[in-house]
Amino acid sequence: MDANDMGADLKEVLITPEQLHQRIGELAAQIDADYAGRELLLVGVLKGAVMVMADLARAMHLPAQMDWMAISSYGSGTKSSGVVRILKDLDTDITGTHVLVVEDIVDSGLTLSWLIGNLRSRGPASVQVCVLLRKPMAARMNVDVAYTGFEIDDSFVIGYGLDYAEKYRNLPFIGTLAEHVYRLDAD
Repeated sequence: MDANDMGADLKEVLITPEQLHQRIGELAAQIDADYAGRELLLVGVLKGAVMVMADLARAMHLPAQMDWMAISSYGSGTKSSGVVRILKDLDTDITGTHVLVVEDIVDSGLTLSWLIGNLRSRGPASVQVCVLLRKPMAARMNVDVAYTGFEIDDSFVIGYGLDYAEKYRNLPFIGTLAEHVYRLDAD
């Protein structure tokens, strides 16, 4: 799927596949340097972080382990409800482990703040966060993010794992969705 396949549903491409690839490589190099000599567990947050987690792990040179969590605070809407549910928990005991949470986007910060608190309560050596996208203007909670791919405005974005109603995750770029798509669903 590419921009042409979306037709009028795509408002604009914000971040190209080439920009994503380059920035993921830069993040991987920084993580490799920061965690040199330590064992690292990457914790991807399903479903949105699948693309960034896979590309980040492949770009890293450290022999990192991977695990996944699925949490929900959105339902089928475009804004976080603030109520967090664990849909799939870790398979790994993280006691004494260096954990790097890999997330697709930080919007309000409510869900990620809750997740970090939950993981820290499990006794890891450390918990840090790597996010592909951050919306500083939308933040309602200040979340300490160690690695940020891109800061963006408060637009509704899709692609590279990000969805609207479970669609558009497979786009190789980050784009904005035309308002008529989600306005129809609100009517």
